Amino acid sequence: MPSGWKLRSEHDRAIGRLAVPALGTLVAEPLYVLADTAIVGHLGTTELAGLALASTVLLTVHALLIFLAYGTTGVVSRLLGAGHTPAAAHRSVQSLWLAAGLGLLMAGLLFVAGPSMLRLLGGEGDALRAANTYLSISLLGLPFMLLLLAASGSFHGRQNTRTPLVIAVFGALMNLIVELVLVPGLGYGVGASALSTVLAQATTGLAATWMVLRWARQAGARLLPDRQEIMAALRAGGALVLRTAALRGSFTLSVAVAANLGVTEVGAHQISIQLWSLLALALDSVAIAGQALTGRFLGAGDAVRARQAASRMIEIDVVVGVVLGLVLLVFRNPLAQIFTDDPAVVSLTAFILVHVAIQQPVGGLVFALDGILIGAGDLAYLARSMVFAAVFFAFLATGVVVADLGMGWLWGALLAFMAARAVALWLRWRGSDWLVLGTAKLSS
Repeated sequence: MPSGWKLRSEHDRAIGRLAVPALGTLVAEPLYVLADTAIVGHLGTTELAGLALASTVLLTVHALLIFLAYGTTGVVSRLLGAGHTPAAAHRSVQSLWLAAGLGLLMAGLLFVAGPSMLRLLGGEGDALRAANTYLSISLLGLPFMLLLLAASGSFHGRQNTRTPLVIAVFGALMNLIVELVLVPGLGYGVGASALSTVLAQATTGLAATWMVLRWARQAGARLLPDRQEIMAALRAGGALVLRTAALRGSFTLSVAVAANLGVTEVGAHQISIQLWSLLALALDSVAIAGQALTGRFLGAGDAVRARQAASRMIEIDVVVGVVLGLVLLVFRNPLAQIFTDDPAVVSLTAFILVHVAIQQPVGGLVFALDGILIGAGDLAYLARSMVFAAVFFAFLATGVVVADLGMGWLWGALLAFMAARAVALWLRWRGSDWLVLGTAKLSS
C-alpha cells in the first residue's frame, strides 16, 4: 500500500459517498439472474439448463460492453472537473446514441447467431429449445440494458451513484414481482421469465435515459447524434473491450482446465469462481469511486489531489480485501456446504477458498488501480497490461494441464495472474504518464 497510512483522510467522505451506493448497484444487478434462476429452477432441470446457457451469452455481451458505463464515467467527470458542463452533457447524450446503436446491432446479430452459440456451449434437445426461447425474448431488452449502462456512466461521472442504485433496485424488484405473477402465478414458462426481465430493463433503461436527456437539455447540449463524438467513444471503448475479453478469457480457460481435471474439480472450481466474483463486487465499488474522482481532479488540473485521492482509494480497497479474505478463511467450510452436499466437492471447495482468500488483498489493489486508470483515461495501457497478464496465465494454465497438476496449482496460476496485473498497474500508478491534466487526454 502507499506509505503514510492514516485512519482518516479528507477524501474518505467523497469515496464513501460514491462507493457505498455503487456497491448497492453492483449487487442489485445480479439479482436479475438470481431471481430468474430461483424461479426457473422450479420449472425443471431442462428449463434451468436452458437459462444457464442463455444467460452465459447475455452476461458475456454485458461484460464486453461495460465500457459504455466505464468510458462515459471517466470522460464526463474529467470534462466537469475542467468546467465544461455542456461538453460533458453532450458526451453523455452521444454515449446513449452509441448504446442504442450497439444494442440494436447486437440484438440482430445474436438473433441470427444465437442458436449456433448455444449449441457450441453444449446445448441440445429440450435444454437448447429452452435456451433459444429465453435468449430470443431477452434480446428485446438488450438495447435498454445498454442504455442503462451508458446513463449510469453519466450519473457516476457527475458524482451521483445514488440514482443508479435506486433505478437498479427498482428494476430488480419489478423483475421479481412480474416474474412471480407470470411464472408460478399464471403458470407460464421460461419465456415469461425472460419477458419479465425485458419489461424491467425497458422501464429502467428508458427512465435513466430520460433523466440524462433532461439534464443535457438543461445544460444546453444538443440531443442529435454527433458522428465524431460517437466514434471517439467507440474507439475508447475498443481498449476496454480488449481488456474485458482478456479477463473473461482467462477465467473461461480456468474452467476448461478444471473440467479437464475431473467432475469434482470443475464443481468446486465453479463454486469458488462465483464466490470470487461476489467478493469482487465490494472491491469494484471503490473502483467506481476511483473513476469518478480521478477524472474530476485531473480535469480540474489538480495532479496533487488526484494522486492523494488515488492513494487513499488503494489503501481502502486493500484493507477491504484483507477483511474479506479473513472472513472467507473463517467461514470457508460452511460456505462450501451451502452449494453442495457432495463431501468431495465440499472438501475441495474449502481448500480452494483458501486461495480465494489469499487473493483478496491483491484484488483490492488491482480493482482500485483499475478504476483510477480508467478515470484517468489510460485505457490503452490497461488493455496492454491485461493482455500480457492473460498470456502469462495461459502459459501457466497450460503447464498445469501438461504436468497433470491439481487445483491448488491452477489457483496458484490465477494468483500469479492477479499479481501480474497488480505489478503492471502499480508501476504505471507510481509513474506520471497517467497524470494528464485538463481535457488534453480526450483529444489525444
